[in-house]
Amino acid sequence: MTLYKDVDVRTLLRKGGEPFRLIMAALETLAPGQGLRILSTFEPKPLYRVMSERGFDHAARPLTDGDWEVTFTPSASVPPVAVSRGGEDATDWADPIFHLDLSALEAPEPMVRILRQIDLMEPDEVLFAVLDREPVFLLPELERRGHRWVCAADEARTTWRLLVRVGEETVS
Repeated sequence: MTLYKDVDVRTLLRKGGEPFRLIMAALETLAPGQGLRILSTFEPKPLYRVMSERGFDHAARPLTDGDWEVTFTPSASVPPVAVSRGGEDATDWADPIFHLDLSALEAPEPMVRILRQIDLMEPDEVLFAVLDREPVFLLPELERRGHRWVCAADEARTTWRLLVRVGEETVS
């Protein structure tokens, strides 16, 4: 039986807010095998693709007052490897010169340490990191800063392995 973390975004939506970051933050705190239950004022169809890419299946049901309940359950299949733009063929990357085990750290410390280390590296150098949660906020930040990356989870989604190839320019 799957246990779910509840995220009720109805009040935020009714006030005109955007709940995506709140949902992604909740996703980052899930224990292995735990699911996410979203309560929303509408059926959040765009979220289905995002969650599927992160290894979750969904089930949606309308509630009596016009609101929606959507459960995201960890998929039985292994999630695919995620890659940044330009990271599709990492076979020609140099071997990593830095190896970071960040699996015992609370967010946002893994992101802070990775970005700090990358700021000290030269273009085309590669960093390898092990994390115990999906780096949902780190990956777009790496790409924004001009770095390439490849990230994959193990079958149980308890460990993520991340390769980062430092780009030409960094944004501090």
